[in-house]
Amino acid sequence: MNFTENWHQKHRKSLGLGGRVADRVAKGMGSWTFIIIQTAFVIVWMGLNVVAYFKHWDAYPFILLNLLFSTQAAYAAPIIMMAQNRQSERDRVQAQDDYNTNKEAKIEIEALAAKLNAIEVEKLDKIIKILEQMK
Repeated sequence: MNFTENWHQKHRKSLGLGGRVADRVAKGMGSWTFIIIQTAFVIVWMGLNVVAYFKHWDAYPFILLNLLFSTQAAYAAPIIMMAQNRQSERDRVQAQDDYNTNKEAKIEIEALAAKLNAIEVEKLDKIIKILEQMK
């Protein structure tokens, strides 16, 4: 087993371009920065279209803006689901790694317990011999 890399590093190396992009998009869209930027964009969009002097490119009820949001949602949902699927896979790999580590630790603990028990038996045998010699 290679102890220089943990499973996080191994997983990152195994990701392809699509996986890395999906993770970054999901991370970005799930942030307060994204919500604030999108809110500011919507306010500016609506404000410019409400008070535009020359041309309203998307007059009320802002059908183009709704189309943009629908398109964003159509792409965002599958990308976020891909990122969640990868997170589930990472969780499974981590759980399996934890299980394997726990199994190895259990075997080592059982071996140590057996050694300690043998040492204890040895000590008791020596004590009994010493007591018998004292009689």
